[in-house]
Amino acid sequence: MGTRKTIQTQVLIIGAGATGTGVMRDLALRGVHCALVDRSDVNAGASGGNHGLLHSGGRYVSNDAHAAAECREEGDILKKLAPQCVDKTGGYFSAVAGDDENFIADFKSHCEKCGIDCTEVDPAEAREQEPHLAEDTIAVYEVPDASVDPFKLSLENVAHAKLVNSSKYLRHTEVVRFEIENGRIRAAICRDTDSGEELRIEAEQYVNAAGAWAASVAAQAGASVDMLYSRGTLLVTQERLSSRVINRLRPPSDGDILVPGGTVSILGTTSVRVDDPADARPTVEEVDRNVEQGWPMMPILAHTRYIRAYAGVRPLVLVGDGEGDGRSVSRDFSLFDHEDANLSNFCTITGGKLTTYRVMAERCSDLVASRLGVSAPCLTATEPLATVNACEWTEPGRAPKIWARNPDADDPILCECEMVPASAIDEIMNDCSEFIPDPGLQALGLRSRIGKGSCQGSFCGMRIAAHLYDTGRFDSPDGLKNMQGFFSQRFKGLRPVLWETQLVQAELAEALHCGLLGLEQIEGEDD
Repeated sequence: MGTRKTIQTQVLIIGAGATGTGVMRDLALRGVHCALVDRSDVNAGASGGNHGLLHSGGRYVSNDAHAAAECREEGDILKKLAPQCVDKTGGYFSAVAGDDENFIADFKSHCEKCGIDCTEVDPAEAREQEPHLAEDTIAVYEVPDASVDPFKLSLENVAHAKLVNSSKYLRHTEVVRFEIENGRIRAAICRDTDSGEELRIEAEQYVNAAGAWAASVAAQAGASVDMLYSRGTLLVTQERLSSRVINRLRPPSDGDILVPGGTVSILGTTSVRVDDPADARPTVEEVDRNVEQGWPMMPILAHTRYIRAYAGVRPLVLVGDGEGDGRSVSRDFSLFDHEDANLSNFCTITGGKLTTYRVMAERCSDLVASRLGVSAPCLTATEPLATVNACEWTEPGRAPKIWARNPDADDPILCECEMVPASAIDEIMNDCSEFIPDPGLQALGLRSRIGKGSCQGSFCGMRIAAHLYDTGRFDSPDGLKNMQGFFSQRFKGLRPVLWETQLVQAELAEALHCGLLGLEQIEGEDD
């Protein structure tokens, strides 16, 4: 198959997670034009498979002081410059009877050494503030944890870069090979994963921000990045169980963080070494382990309703022999210039955490800018992240607030769980038309709250598909395939939590999707 067309840009960024989108915005603010590609879509990897926790650094004070201090610094910057993406919940570290008393006693001093505000709270007072804390809570410390919407964050990074200098984002675009000559990459040959057509992208610099896939992308350029992969499984509760982030006051382990995310809470996370970064399917064993480890901290976790499980694979840079649990590997990030591979215009940025994505992007952009001869400084530590209306629909509870201000009978609610109206779907579709010529339910779900409620898309998937047919966006049986792909993705997260109420919900969904629509007879495809 011949090359479809050629795009020229100053910098090609591979990977549209938080770091890749952060690099795109950073460079755009320096006047550098970028093209960002991802073989799937925004936050398809670890950036979309995490707690949504904006770390105070408290979790790392006992074993990684540098990462703890960096989290504190970067968390403060994001709270100031991207408040629309952050819920400043605050956080508790709580210990229960039987927890390591030496660890408890040292926690406050560890925080102070890292510059993290830490205040001891009387357990009885803490339980008044957070009634679901265990009755045998023996110690509580308050820290400035927060929650962050990673999808809104990345989408607004992309939107801001487009506004600044028309930088481009190409989803479903996979790099299949590089053309290299005399120590420089001349072009990246990409493939449209929907059509199979090829695209040639010529750039002056190439940035590998592919997260857990960074090693394989580097290998395509003849470079080496040693990595290991740690899968973390998390659970979504039907309702929000705490006002604050609740951490177990012990060394990091399974099921020891509960993060409020709008109207729900996220419990996790496990740490399981895997060989394949694509192995991000949550397992029943990990779900059980999170619940078993979480309920001593908050007993309600033993019998609450969980509406979904999901998993992400942490990209950890391998240091030493790589033995031991993934939790023992530093959460610091690494920047590789690949000059040891005789490449002068290729670099890799990987590792780190969502909380530190901005400084990761800054360090990477510093290297790229110097290679380009661009002297403009980084502005992301001082320039507020632009608020873009089309990105507002990812925020939990946002849609009902907007719709309630001006309810309209001609603007029906399509997703009742999250109160998403038809007008929101139309707005997202119009905004995405430039780089998503044929968007489907998966793309809409990433950019809104559809499918995120207790029914997990059982009803809204059908309503929105019908709306897309009514408005001419779907006009063939491919719409049914798209709907089936959406339901299949939602079921991947439902399968490990099928007990009690959620099992009943799944049986109803099966009756609707298979009995009414016959979707099991259609060969599905993911969007």
